[in-house]
Amino acid sequence: MGTARRPGAYVCGVDAAMDVIGGKWKVLILWALGERNRRFGALRRELPGVTEKVLAAQLRELEADGIVHREEYPEVPPRVEYSLTARGVALNEALAPLGVWGKAHVLGDGSPAAGQVREDDHVPLVSGTA
Repeated sequence: MGTARRPGAYVCGVDAAMDVIGGKWKVLILWALGERNRRFGALRRELPGVTEKVLAAQLRELEADGIVHREEYPEVPPRVEYSLTARGVALNEALAPLGVWGKAHVLGDGSPAAGQVREDDHVPLVSGTA
């Protein structure tokens, strides 16, 4: 399930960025890792509905794009921890205004979808937003 990059075929910067974060789970992975480093199982619990296969593939793609760092610890049992790279932190910061927009226009009181979407008030949609 690899994503083929299209260097030179991008129309604009948004097109290129969407190529990196495209996929149902990548933005949520960024959000979770923006909160703190996590092991695979913790990420899976944080993202209900994602399968192991899809989560592993999305993490591999984010790692290949330099967004996520995978650290293997030589322990028994083996331990692997995922974190954001500096590039991943910058991407999360770029997504913060999108989270603010979502809160105001999708989760807000005036939205037609407000009654359908719920949010824990103590957990921001994107790391760094309140």
